Amino acid sequence: MTVETIRYSCGAVEGVGALVRGPAADARSPLLLVSPNWLGVTAEAIERAGRLAGEHGVAFVADMYGEGRTAAGPQEAMPLASALRADPEERRRRIAAAHETLIAEAARRGVGDPARCAAVGFCFGGGNVLELARGGAALKAAVSVHGDLKSPLPAVPGAVKAALLVLHGSRDPAAPKAERDAFEAEMDAAGAKWQMLTFGGLVHSFCEEDAATPGLAEYDPAAARQSYRLIGQFLEDAFEARL
Repeated sequence: MTVETIRYSCGAVEGVGALVRGPAADARSPLLLVSPNWLGVTAEAIERAGRLAGEHGVAFVADMYGEGRTAAGPQEAMPLASALRADPEERRRRIAAAHETLIAEAARRGVGDPARCAAVGFCFGGGNVLELARGGAALKAAVSVHGDLKSPLPAVPGAVKAALLVLHGSRDPAAPKAERDAFEAEMDAAGAKWQMLTFGGLVHSFCEEDAATPGLAEYDPAAARQSYRLIGQFLEDAFEARL
């Protein structure tokens, strides 16, 4: 894969994201916005974007903190992510700027089909792509993997254009069942097309290989493998209007 560092205007900050292209990317390739977990645009996030893009795709890793800032762990990440959760308008501006940058940079390079654009996010990033969808972004699909589900700016009827897939753990303390129920009610009221798959017994971060906090955040290799398969199939179905 080819990785390019991209500087772009990102709400109140200057973003530094990563544009990732598969070796067979061309003008017909799908475009994928990847919003990483709360550690930011790390090497692992870029590698994940490449995995999701595959041979033919074009992906962009969103910088939500500005200047490519990353966090070494939860103690550094918590205040960064919490500040954006407390400012939903700025959070939406930053993820929308990343989406716009993906479209513009792909067009500049003559790759990618803007009509086949989707977003995938993990943990904090899952909440980011749901905010992008709530804001009415022109996406075929948005996928949240163990992400934030509640929003101070709930979707209004007709706003959500993307088909939504939410993958979650039944024992996730970061977004418990009450929040899953509220999300379902919100999306029904908004008239959104959505799906939710709940992995029984799993907690937060089941796709994050370094997650090892019992009862809070635990990697599950089987659920991770299944999640990537589900994401791939969901995106393919969304792009081919089969949902």
